[in-house]
Amino acid sequence: MIKAIDFGQLYREHLARSGRVFKPASEWDAKAAEMRTKVLDSSYRTEFVSRMQFSGEDTVLDIGCGPGTIGLALAEKVKQVYGLDYSQGMLDAMLENAAQLQVNNVQPILASWEDDWSEVPVCDIAVVSRASIVADMDAALDKLNQHARKKVYMTQLVGGRFVSREIAELLGREDRSFPDHIYIINMLYQRNIYPNLDYIESASRLAGGSSLEELIDKVRWSFGELSHDDEEKISAWYQRDPEYAQQGGEPMRWAFISWTPPAQ
Repeated sequence: MIKAIDFGQLYREHLARSGRVFKPASEWDAKAAEMRTKVLDSSYRTEFVSRMQFSGEDTVLDIGCGPGTIGLALAEKVKQVYGLDYSQGMLDAMLENAAQLQVNNVQPILASWEDDWSEVPVCDIAVVSRASIVADMDAALDKLNQHARKKVYMTQLVGGRFVSREIAELLGREDRSFPDHIYIINMLYQRNIYPNLDYIESASRLAGGSSLEELIDKVRWSFGELSHDDEEKISAWYQRDPEYAQQGGEPMRWAFISWTPPAQ
């Protein structure tokens, strides 16, 4: 039976095979200034918030908040936002953005997924936006269910790749994908939770070129040096459908997963 399968262990094994190296907080601190404003006006942000349900009396826990991409979009519409991140630089960027937007109901919490959350407030809504490639998804889901009264909203990369799946397979690159949303769906099912599932799409990182040469340059940037054989394969793929190739192939997809936590 499916409920007897240890999806938490399968997730951890898949993550180990991917070779995922988690960045120290200092690396995100260094990126905070660059990321501070460019993520605050995006179609992804609009798509995420449009799928949420909330009221002016709700409190929100934004986990892996970064510079406030989702939390600040909600701040003027809810009672309180708590932004949780393990990077002090990102929390500082969030507060700077909040000050510029003149919102004063945003509170930072310096913590990671692995930390003790006994002092983290229980909120009406928990948000995890593009911050859910974690070491232990089973433990993360338990924390989410313990810290949200009404709803949890999470996005997880579909297919576990930031680079094009099509091109990776075309070039015969080793599969180093991260665990994707199917693990989460199954782990929730095992908890007798039946989530809603939707998808947010954005253009492939290979999109935007107008020629084969530009596509090859973009592939090289994503995958590293290319052999003559590699370039021949990309050329043949491009020639089969130039319009599709100029779009970068299939879009990047984020699974938008939402659920009601069990009553505490």
